[in-house]
Amino acid sequence: MSRWEELTGGTSGEDYAARFAALAGSGKDMHGEARFCAALVPPGARVLDAGCGTGRVMIRLAELGYDCVGIDLDASMLAVARGQAPELPWLQADLSEFDPAGLGVAANFDLVVAAGNIFPLLAPGTEATVISRLAAALRPGGLMAAGFGLDEAHLPVPPSITLAQYDAYCTAAGLTLVNRFATWDAHPYDGSGYAVSVHRG
Repeated sequence: MSRWEELTGGTSGEDYAARFAALAGSGKDMHGEARFCAALVPPGARVLDAGCGTGRVMIRLAELGYDCVGIDLDASMLAVARGQAPELPWLQADLSEFDPAGLGVAANFDLVVAAGNIFPLLAPGTEATVISRLAAALRPGGLMAAGFGLDEAHLPVPPSITLAQYDAYCTAAGLTLVNRFATWDAHPYDGSGYAVSVHRG
């Protein structure tokens, strides 16, 4: 079982969406991740939103002209995503078992984005496998952008993966670090408890 399932029971889609709707209603910017992605690849690029949740990032990218596919294991989150954008492809699958061909998806993405603490919330011991499967979905030269917390202040669960471990898993999967930031607004990484890493396949 993933740490996410342990945390939520797999039934938190509506609550999760409501929390972000409230933040948006208060004037908070909800599109930092999508802007970050748009700075990496041009409109029309194929984007895989790994751990897409309720679709907040992917829906915005689709509005900006990107060819997007979302994948998540949590049916309650996907139900919200499908309700908001039924025309977009939302796939239910475990990232540790992700097989694009088996889901009828071409494995030639220009960008894989993993926002929302995906890696610290995976089932323990599956991190390297997930990174390998996501890397395999990239076209040659494609990018993977992942942002996640590194300490208890930035996570809803105890920290479970360090940047050194993440980089090692990426290297093993054939990915090379391109850049690292402290936020999705591309502030330089300063050793803080949250990092956004960009690797190239």
